[in-house]
Amino acid sequence: MRTQVPPRHPLRQFFGALTEKSFTEHLGWPDLNVTSYVSNLLVDFTHTDQLYKIRNLQDQPVDTVVDLLFESEVLLEAQSMDRERDVHQHIGDFTLFMAGLFPEYLRRLKTAGLIYHKDFLVDYMKTGKRSYGIVAQVADSPSGEEPPLFRKLSDNFELCVTGLGFVRSDLDRMKDPAYRQVRDLLLN
Repeated sequence: MRTQVPPRHPLRQFFGALTEKSFTEHLGWPDLNVTSYVSNLLVDFTHTDQLYKIRNLQDQPVDTVVDLLFESEVLLEAQSMDRERDVHQHIGDFTLFMAGLFPEYLRRLKTAGLIYHKDFLVDYMKTGKRSYGIVAQVADSPSGEEPPLFRKLSDNFELCVTGLGFVRSDLDRMKDPAYRQVRDLLLN
């Protein structure tokens, strides 16, 4: 079941503002298409059914990048180009989300001896960049001088991860009681 956050929901406005601030002020990259896409990704992934929306042939949610890659590559013959595009877009989205907002998860995968985890040897940065590149080849159509969205996401994947890192820092700062106290003083 797909859970949809309404277009004017405060969560969309909140993540939109945080993402635009991070990408524009911290990165110097005021690209509305990219910031809109990334902020919508944050909103969509607030629901775990979206975080694990790709399902395998047994209708089970796919929850590792290795299994997502399997879904996109090995099962390609039995599925459509739309399925390949959807899975690669999700791989790009998932790796961007995890690398940008939860880098400690990736560090734990690599350093905590979690060799039993399927994603132990996966480079999320390279995999996300590659997947968005595949989506760009399939989905984006050339339009003028501006590179299409998924080409920009692929070419600037590391920058997008850094931008999400700034979003994470802002979210962490907002949890701080001192920040809340100052905010309450300023807003009241």
